[in-house]
Amino acid sequence: MILIASVIIIVYAAQVLRYSVHMFQQNGYKNKVHAAWVMKNYGRHFTKCLSPKPAKKPLVYTPRVIRLLVTTVIWFLLICLLNRFFGNKYSLLAIAVVYTFVVTPFAPIISNIINKPIESTISNGFINKAKKLIGQMPDMKVIGVTGSYGKTSVKFYLYELLSARYEVLATPESYNTPMGVVKTINTMLKPTHQIFICEMGARNVGDIKELCDIVHPDYGIVTSVGEQHLESFHSVSNIQKTKFELPDAVYEKTKQEGHIFLNQDSEYIRSYNKYEGAVTYSAAGGASYNASDIRTGIKGTEFTVTAPDNTSQKFNMKLIGAHNVINVIGAIAVCHELGMTLKELVIPVRRLSSVEHRLSLIEQGDITIIDDAYNSNPRGAEAALNTLAMFDECCKVVITPGMVELGEKQEELNKAFGEQMAGIADHVIIVDNINTEAIKSGLVSKGFEEEKLYVAESFEKAMQYTRTIPQEKHKVVLIENDLTDNLM
Repeated sequence: MILIASVIIIVYAAQVLRYSVHMFQQNGYKNKVHAAWVMKNYGRHFTKCLSPKPAKKPLVYTPRVIRLLVTTVIWFLLICLLNRFFGNKYSLLAIAVVYTFVVTPFAPIISNIINKPIESTISNGFINKAKKLIGQMPDMKVIGVTGSYGKTSVKFYLYELLSARYEVLATPESYNTPMGVVKTINTMLKPTHQIFICEMGARNVGDIKELCDIVHPDYGIVTSVGEQHLESFHSVSNIQKTKFELPDAVYEKTKQEGHIFLNQDSEYIRSYNKYEGAVTYSAAGGASYNASDIRTGIKGTEFTVTAPDNTSQKFNMKLIGAHNVINVIGAIAVCHELGMTLKELVIPVRRLSSVEHRLSLIEQGDITIIDDAYNSNPRGAEAALNTLAMFDECCKVVITPGMVELGEKQEELNKAFGEQMAGIADHVIIVDNINTEAIKSGLVSKGFEEEKLYVAESFEKAMQYTRTIPQEKHKVVLIENDLTDNLM
């Protein structure tokens, strides 16, 4: 019976291990990040591994994951082999229990440490190949894009606008990590490409520099600096320092401050900027490139851009929300500095469409969905609510789990988010229980009726509840943020 019990526990341990490796992959294969996540979410391993609900981003059995699993199995079998010579069936049961409930959540870290020489050799091989490919194309311009928010949108807009004249490659989707960028270069870069747009993500100081050391950008744009990923950055000053690793790298390579593009409307960018010759852009005025006469509605947005040489051009686009203007004007500024005229950009700007999951509109019969599922920061959430407020004579519903990875400020900022929603939303549906109390506190403090607040265990249940809300008006539903698998 003891032997059977040991086997059952080991089979269960395999499920726990698979879940642990899945989370390790989502945590970027970083030992410290995963260790902190395990300590914070320890009990989840033993229930989530048996959940029938499919993951939003399933475990991908990459060669690295396979090596990780093989190494884990090998050192576990070695332990079992030692038990055969020096232990007994009772010690095997003890090993199975300890391994399952103590070791398995940390097993990927142990195997990652063991595999480090192999992984470093493989990674360096891919990185050196990418560097070589970049080096073989000295005439190709590399544009780095980073920011606490807005970087994916600006990358997408830049790609669409520059493609009207140049052969352009951009990192796809959210390939903004070193290996994501390296994979893009090694598999997609062609000799005909004239421009490479590289999105650069970061969760720790030094992350942007690591990417810059691979691609050596000729131009760099910082879209924003704000309170995001505070759990890993710990302070806004660390975020500022990290984002400015891109301008620092551009200036180190080119010695041209004019190759640096900065969002002048971001307070944290203005206060940190040391490059007086940088190209700035703004929707409020006082920058190198300025947007004025901004008119926005549910059908689109129009605005006028004035360049440093005082030439102006009126633009129209399908994108909704005044916040989109700052992202588009940033892209226009880069394109103009690279030789495209403002007039030449009119049609490409008119053709711009929203980026998936970033305030994109979806019509579903009697419901309009504003999909902002990829946003998770205070400024972006405020912009999304302002967009929702534009829909007059409608029943406005917000579905959200709140904002995460905000460290010690998470409760404070989610309460403020609740206060903002109270003045705009007719109904609020909170998903999961991570930020329920903070959001509810903010809503109630501003007089929001509690009977119009509902807590759902999933987005599916939230949408089901939304359809049951009795309302003669057309419903507009804002989906604000969506938790990843390691936060659900």
